[in-house]
Amino acid sequence: MTEARGSFAPGASKPPKATDDQHRVVVTFEDNRLLPRVLGEYDSHLARIESQLGVTAHAKGNVITLTGPKAGAETAREVLLALYDRVAKGEMIGAGDIDGLIRHARSGSPRAEGMAQIRTRRRIVTARTPMQSAYLRALERFDLVFGIGPAGTGKTYLAVAFAAACLERGLVERIILSRPAVEAGERLGFLPGDMKEKVDPYLRPLYDALKDVLPPEKVEKDLASGIIEVAPLAFMRGRTLSHAFVILDEAQNTSSMQMKMFLTRLGEGSKMAITGDPSQVDLPRGQESGLSEAVQLLDGVKGIEAIRFTSADVVRRDLVARIVEAYDRAERADLKSE
Repeated sequence: MTEARGSFAPGASKPPKATDDQHRVVVTFEDNRLLPRVLGEYDSHLARIESQLGVTAHAKGNVITLTGPKAGAETAREVLLALYDRVAKGEMIGAGDIDGLIRHARSGSPRAEGMAQIRTRRRIVTARTPMQSAYLRALERFDLVFGIGPAGTGKTYLAVAFAAACLERGLVERIILSRPAVEAGERLGFLPGDMKEKVDPYLRPLYDALKDVLPPEKVEKDLASGIIEVAPLAFMRGRTLSHAFVILDEAQNTSSMQMKMFLTRLGEGSKMAITGDPSQVDLPRGQESGLSEAVQLLDGVKGIEAIRFTSADVVRRDLVARIVEAYDRAERADLKSE
């Protein structure tokens, strides 16, 4: 149990003594006025660090003493220092950010290099896993990036946020977002309304991501002017997409011909991100996913990078990660039995 966390009282009890199997780490901060934000409301950040790393934390003044297994105590130190750095920059911190800091610290990434960030007018988006950092750096370096992996890993959200940042910095003139209009097992029938109303349900996740990283009024204005375009994959045929950031989401539901068509739309001054989950293909039985084929065919081609996420990169919530892991185990067991 944590003793006197965040009380900073002169008479606060002393931290527990380290034993043979316990390690003690003392972390000192320059400005203890930032400590309440580092610790979190009701010390929630510190409690999360203690729970996940198996350490005990004792806070007094501008010093936090950590006691526990050596690996846990050292990781907690890195997390607290990284948390302090972000608070000092004025960033807002939530529970998911604490989890991301822990993942990065466990990976051994240096604080200065470990967590890639995207800055848009509305928010700062920080990678929460080492693979998310690798993904953002790949989007910076390469003209075509595949983001492959299970739901909840942030592959589409990060691509949209990166595209928004590129638009704001003047690196591209427009954003083009696309998805194949494939039903996920249901039969939706004939939808009412005009073309936009018919395809909007398929594209809603892309609208949501845009409005999370850009002011909603800017999104609506840019959609009306064509600076931001959201369209189903079928509308891409015959076009050349120049000076744009182009994203194809749910790409596992493209056919081989559709994927080739989309890839060859890339024009001068453009970047392209293609995201999808090969384990959730909604194509007719027996039809190969264009995403899996493209990743295999383009492996090693200059200017192209593929980032593969796993259940360890799920940031939506712990339960989603456990669900993904359960399905992965079942799939591995099926492969062994064949």
